[in-house]
Amino acid sequence: MTTKSEAPLDPRQVVELEAAVLRRLLEHFDERKDVQNIELMILAGFCRNCLSKWLVEAAADKGLKVDLDWAREKIYGMPYSQWKERYQAPATPEQLARFEAAERAKNAP
Repeated sequence: MTTKSEAPLDPRQVVELEAAVLRRLLEHFDERKDVQNIELMILAGFCRNCLSKWLVEAAADKGLKVDLDWAREKIYGMPYSQWKERYQAPATPEQLARFEAAERAKNAP
């Protein structure tokens, strides 16, 4: 990966930048607790839970064992059960219909 001026970044710098972007994304999600996971799934095809699962998978790829509850706490900034109780609203019938339509579109040939 290179910058616009074509000065190469070393692999450590790339990892540091990627980590900074993830931290900013998590800060953004923390600031926008009003954005429901189902809406993220409908619009972007991923949600906070997906990020948690990706963290577990990334650890496994490195030969590390990471508990899903730990990963969720890293992503949500608190235990998942606490976040769910405080901020997760039940999905509406309209959201569920939009989610199902998005899933069908994603899986269509």
